[in-house]
Amino acid sequence: MTDAPDPRRNFYGRRHGKALKPAQRRYLDEDLPRLSLGPLGERFDPRAVFGPRPVWLEVGFGGGEHLVHQAGRNPDIGLIGAEPFVNGIAMCLGKIRRAGVGNIRLHPGDVRDLMDALPDASIARAFLLYPDPWPKARHHRRRFVTPEHLWPLHRVLAPGAAFRVATDIDDYVRQALEEVPLAGFERVDHPLDRPWEDWLSTRYEQKALREGRRPNYLTFLRAP
Repeated sequence: MTDAPDPRRNFYGRRHGKALKPAQRRYLDEDLPRLSLGPLGERFDPRAVFGPRPVWLEVGFGGGEHLVHQAGRNPDIGLIGAEPFVNGIAMCLGKIRRAGVGNIRLHPGDVRDLMDALPDASIARAFLLYPDPWPKARHHRRRFVTPEHLWPLHRVLAPGAAFRVATDIDDYVRQALEEVPLAGFERVDHPLDRPWEDWLSTRYEQKALREGRRPNYLTFLRAP
């Protein structure tokens, strides 16, 4: 695992949840060393891992179901998942093992550290799916859809690359619609309630639906 995060920059809360199951501990011991990007250093070039293929980035992959789904659908794409939550990493490793996909690598830490190390225009698509909503107004600055996260994302995305956002929090939608275009993105005009054709509903979305909250799907393109 990575060193302790800088609390001034992270957009997530806790890093540990309930105790891991024995199989999950085994995934961390056996599979994470092979699938982790490892120490990033000042610069990390994804071509060193994936070669010339396009690379997609999922910011906070939760339990990994969407990440693994996209990897299976797109074997010619390299996918990087960034997630600081240990339990989510363990769950994702289990899904990767069961699916047998080989085009995923994980950054078990803060995505900002990864974005700092990535070259300009090195990512062909990015996903932000059901991020921590930080519902209290004084915490809104910790949301991902703020300039300190969006401008680094803009730098690492290739011109024209899609940035997909899914959330069940109406105020998060409001902030995304306000902040993301200011960071050099153009919104794709489509209904907020229409999921993408290749969408896989995540466990967080299923929880939102059970609790009566409406999913929203936004797509932005990185402007030239």
